[in-house]
Amino acid sequence: MTGSTQIPYLLRATQGEVLPRPPVWMMRQAGRYMKVYRDLREKYPSFRDRSEKVDLAVEISLQPFRAFQPDGVILFSDILTPLPGLGIPFDIVESKGPIIDPPIRTHEQIKQLHPLEPEESLPFVREILQTLRQEVGNQAAVLGFVGAPWTLAAYAIEGKSSKDYAIMKRMAFSEPAILHEFLGILADSIATYVRYQIDSGAQVVQMFDSWAGQLSPQDYEVFALPYQQRVVRQVKETHPDTPLILYINGSAGLLERMAQSGVDIVSVDWTVDMAEARRRLGPNVGVQGNIDPCVLFGSQPFIRDRILDTIRKAGDRGHILNLGHGILASTPEENAAFYFETAKQADKLLAVPA
Repeated sequence: MTGSTQIPYLLRATQGEVLPRPPVWMMRQAGRYMKVYRDLREKYPSFRDRSEKVDLAVEISLQPFRAFQPDGVILFSDILTPLPGLGIPFDIVESKGPIIDPPIRTHEQIKQLHPLEPEESLPFVREILQTLRQEVGNQAAVLGFVGAPWTLAAYAIEGKSSKDYAIMKRMAFSEPAILHEFLGILADSIATYVRYQIDSGAQVVQMFDSWAGQLSPQDYEVFALPYQQRVVRQVKETHPDTPLILYINGSAGLLERMAQSGVDIVSVDWTVDMAEARRRLGPNVGVQGNIDPCVLFGSQPFIRDRILDTIRKAGDRGHILNLGHGILASTPEENAAFYFETAKQADKLLAVPA
């Protein structure tokens, strides 16, 4: 392995290298299931303080790295973080989630938005990513992340999380021109933001279109996919070698279309079998995932079996082990530790006959 230690293990997977085990991290790995995070949250109750003050965000990003040594360390942030830079203020209320007031509902409001200037509105993101790169070195890849246009628009238009996205879909189906204008502004700003994260030190960037799974395939092709493609195209023009990952919650019906976005890796949720996902995506698209987060409430033998089953089905090339969604806040911390330990020993465990 001489020489390869200079490249973080996760990046080797994104480059298509055959590896003895997949790299491993988990969505929401910095957060409420960890006692050190809960203690820090008691001291600093504002989410925006925790995610936008450099020292706090760095500390929180590094908590799981120190505890579990994952192969990826992701920026502690929120997909809504860039919105104030466009002229859309938001707050995050504990146990309620994001609140955008007033929500974006009119063409007049959209006309008042301005392009994102991340150096002005998001200087803390650069500092956080630069510090994480220094702290982590080559022991892990530093990941950035952004929200995709449809999902950011959904939050901005609904004003909060939603179960049915009726307000957003009403706009999509009755005033599509207004929505398309908004999605275009968001796509160009997100592309700028991705480039800014890469220039600040992010080695991989994951785009969350969390709520695009609420769309029918035909509507996904109109309102989500073209704007994902617009982001990816702009980023690849300037940063062709930085791997991009796309995650959608509830994406089993959209997998092939997700690959059309142009990303390098599709993050698969747990509603599709990993072997089936591989077949549907083809050999040229990497995969990430896809353990059900609730598996981490099972016994250790159960957790181990599910991890090894996923790894077998994904194969030894172009797979990053992850959960199919974020880790749940009530997950026992020792089970999270066991998840990482098992993944790190997967090559030895797979060599033992079942």
